Amino acid sequence: MFDIQEIRSQFSILDREVNGKPLVYLDNAATSQKPNSVLEVCHAYYTELNANVHRGIHTLSQLATEEMELSRRKIQKFINAEHDFEVIFTKGTTEGLNLISYILTQKLQKDDEIIISYLEHHSNIVPWQLLCERTGAKLRVIPIDENGILQLDYFDKFLSEKTKVVSVNQVSNALGIVNPIEEIIARTRKNTDAYIVIDGAQSAPHFNIDVQKLDCDFFVFSGHKMYAPMGTGILYGKREILEALPPFHGGGEMIATCSFDGTTYAGLPFKYEAGTPNVGGNIALGAAVDFMNRVGHENIQNHENALLEYAQRHLLEIEGLKVYGEKAKRTGVVSFNLEGVGISSDVGMILDKMGIAVRTGHHCTQPIMEFFNIAGTVRASFAVYNTFEEIDLLVEGVKKAQRMLS
Repeated sequence: MFDIQEIRSQFSILDREVNGKPLVYLDNAATSQKPNSVLEVCHAYYTELNANVHRGIHTLSQLATEEMELSRRKIQKFINAEHDFEVIFTKGTTEGLNLISYILTQKLQKDDEIIISYLEHHSNIVPWQLLCERTGAKLRVIPIDENGILQLDYFDKFLSEKTKVVSVNQVSNALGIVNPIEEIIARTRKNTDAYIVIDGAQSAPHFNIDVQKLDCDFFVFSGHKMYAPMGTGILYGKREILEALPPFHGGGEMIATCSFDGTTYAGLPFKYEAGTPNVGGNIALGAAVDFMNRVGHENIQNHENALLEYAQRHLLEIEGLKVYGEKAKRTGVVSFNLEGVGISSDVGMILDKMGIAVRTGHHCTQPIMEFFNIAGTVRASFAVYNTFEEIDLLVEGVKKAQRMLS
């Protein structure tokens, strides 16, 4: 049974007011709120288990290690990785993408090519630009059409023996467009032996992820967008690839032996987890997975899709409102502007006075905004605890903003 009020009761922050109004939180693509079960796990770690992991023989260290490794196994199952040691804890998607681009440095040379798409977040653009600067490789960008849909005929033209990396997001954070990554992976596998990287920051909160079925080489996502604390994330990589590539950070935990004559590296996953990890956050990420499993992936997806359809239908009833990517397959996000209102942040500030939290601006996707010849959009993004009544308040708030700003 899907009981929205029971789900909302698990998020204490939803009871607060903002500017004298009940909070309507519609900025979930930036970060989601955290259920009490996750917050309780964080609190329990620091009040009952606080110790560094893996290297201690005392009881607290052993217990903390057991809990963090249990969380790793939960995440392994969550994404259906073959091995738990293919699951690397990170600070988030950005760190995961930077890690991958760095460790691939030795695999690229001058005039090799990296393919990304026009729909990428800056964190899936800049690391590859830096890799191109280090190696002399070239960046190719899959264009989009007027609906924000990737033009895969260009992708087919780009694929060649020079292609060494293909890195795309599964869902656009700015527009909510769902990219056909299964098709992209299949076309890549058919034509090249390039590494395939999937940015799952906006898909892991909404979809059932199966990295073995996808057959990607890397899959990265953030915990804070799927009900876990900030500063948590996951990099999945295929065993044989991670074992063959060099480490990213150097320090404690990632060594097998260390001397002034040289260092040998630890096995997976520790080879890529140098230094003291975010133990409490990593354990809480497992608790967030537990929460999503209890609600059910199908329930989450069905509810959020219904919210999106309802929001788009009623927003488009407002004369002069444009939804970007309206005709594309989308999830979790409606991104829009009002005709005659030049600055999206003005709309966002009016909504904030009504207790409604949305995101405005370019959403770290300036190339998308340049394509549509706009400075930014108003973005409402949904999570499992949002309601149709909150969408009604959003629509009324947008109408008020239109009256005030036109």
